[in-house]
Amino acid sequence: MKGKLTTWEDVEKEVYTPEEIAISDLYAELMSELIKARNERRISQRELEELCGVRQPVIARMEKGENTKIDTIIKVLIPLGKKLAIVPLTETATY
Repeated sequence: MKGKLTTWEDVEKEVYTPEEIAISDLYAELMSELIKARNERRISQRELEELCGVRQPVIARMEKGENTKIDTIIKVLIPLGKKLAIVPLTETATY
């Protein structure tokens, strides 16, 4: 290790590459928005399962941040009235 690690950000920068951090941050933001959309519509995971055909345990794992296929994410977003969009990053990626 390079020096004393006092914060999660210090540990994160020591352990992960900038690319891994950026991917993790984007995935966390996506899952946060998915959960927010589900809660705004007052839909339980079980109800969402009925609407999109993705099993509730898969939805739960997805919301916990486990790696999920893009087609599964899209299936879940559609009944929530959401879609994925490609937009510029707010900060310049340097990896």
